Amino acid sequence: MQKGIKFRIYPNREQQNLINQTLGCCRLIYNKGLAMRNEAYENGNKIGYAQTSAMLTELKKCEDFAFLKVV
Repeated sequence: MQKGIKFRIYPNREQQNLINQTLGCCRLIYNKGLAMRNEAYENGNKIGYAQTSAMLTELKKCEDFAFLKVV
């Protein structure tokens, strides 16, 4: 039997924008990491968590993804 607790939040407009921005960044990072792992798998390589994390850290240093430092 699983139990859970649900909370209802009522964010204001600024908080809602921050939540949306944060979740969007999480989605982007997850999808980039998954794409890297899938590409490596198709090439016959395996990538572990540490390697994926290192690649994503390098990704954050790119100018194209500088907005990730804000969130």
